[in-house]
Amino acid sequence: MQAGTVESYSPRNVVESTDGLRRVLVADDNVDAAESLAMLLTLMGNEVRTAADGLEAVRVAEEFRPDVAVLDIGMPRLDGNGAARRIRAEPWGRDVTLIALTGWGQDADRRRTAEAGFDLHLTKPVDPATLDRLLAEMTGRN
Repeated sequence: MQAGTVESYSPRNVVESTDGLRRVLVADDNVDAAESLAMLLTLMGNEVRTAADGLEAVRVAEEFRPDVAVLDIGMPRLDGNGAARRIRAEPWGRDVTLIALTGWGQDADRRRTAEAGFDLHLTKPVDPATLDRLLAEMTGRN
């Protein structure tokens, strides 16, 4: 299986939580994929929460206040682009680093994620080492 590709990257100043852990929200309607990525991110030293659709992602983000949100695009009830727009519309969501992690990687897909407010567009499957490196660059942690 070939690792996904990085489509765009625009780092933000991610402020870590007071306990030093990076807070990451993972939202994907494929529960196994979300849980696997959450487990990987936890092993990488992050505090992680998951959501199974876009509406739940917005709700969890409001409560959890993540530094980074990794959102699938093709989710039910509210897709990842809609969730990104809602998160960005909130004062607490303006500085969240939003990462689209999706099977959709055409130019039009990348344009839509950029327009929705995503900072980064990754295609599935993502290489764990690449994701860890990108998160470290975003937070200045190596």
